[in-house]
Amino acid sequence: MKFAAISALALVASASAFAPSNQGARSTQLNALKDDVAKVAGAALAGAVAVGVAAAPAQAITKQELNQLSYLQVKGTGLANRCPEVVGEDSITPKSGSMLVDMCIEPKAWAVEEEIGKGGKTEKKFVNSKVMTRQTYTLDGIEGVLTTDGGKIVFTEQEGIDYAPTTVQMPGGERVPFLFTVKDLKATGNAGAFKPGFQMGGDFNVPSYRTGLFLDPKGRGGTTGYDMAVALPGLQSGEEGDDELFKENNKVFEVTQGRIEMEVNKVNADESEIGGVFVATQLGDTDMGSKVPKKILTKGIFYARVD
Repeated sequence: MKFAAISALALVASASAFAPSNQGARSTQLNALKDDVAKVAGAALAGAVAVGVAAAPAQAITKQELNQLSYLQVKGTGLANRCPEVVGEDSITPKSGSMLVDMCIEPKAWAVEEEIGKGGKTEKKFVNSKVMTRQTYTLDGIEGVLTTDGGKIVFTEQEGIDYAPTTVQMPGGERVPFLFTVKDLKATGNAGAFKPGFQMGGDFNVPSYRTGLFLDPKGRGGTTGYDMAVALPGLQSGEEGDDELFKENNKVFEVTQGRIEMEVNKVNADESEIGGVFVATQLGDTDMGSKVPKKILTKGIFYARVD
């Protein structure tokens, strides 16, 4: 699927890449990220609608229809990786103590930021990428509380299948792994009721793609394994020690931040359902601190139910 416009792809283009272990650089990255999203979030969401991200597929299925299917009817069809569609353009005003449950977030298109040379100059652009992960990249069963702040809806994510290891391939063949997630999301809306045109967005945490128990090909890990590459002692001794291989030898569990903007375009008041499109940006895998992460832009659809 192609992206709609350069403005949509430029959602976070102005934020520069940063060294994962540098706290100040991370703060600068996040601030730039927030500024960019605030400026063009509307254009990005409009672009997502324009290219048909929110359009119902040929075999659209509602939550009610999906609930009627047995395990064998779903097995092997890809429906388990699909978010239900919502029919209707109603309005829902959450009551005190309400929750947003059964949230499903399904990516439809991906882009990775890359430096492109043109006219003797290099510039950063998002290039369309192809997902290499099988149909296990959709988030599902997410839920959280709904509160109000100044008459505006605030959604705070609490639990669910809120992360999915995903890999995309760039046009040149390079593969970029990342942990697609919305962990600890706190999204603030622009109104006090869910209705077509309602928007909400906020920051979320992105845990490390690898955990502390992961061992690299030389047996080095974060909480276990070797402290150094045993086969390369000559490069890790002397006055400079292992400066050259410091990042590879000293694994870190890096938690970065991402941002998501969502727009509701379908509301079914009878079933308390909402649906719409989203645009999310986050950083990719750092290989436990040894690589500078690439910036990834994701677009797709979402579904949720007000309980």
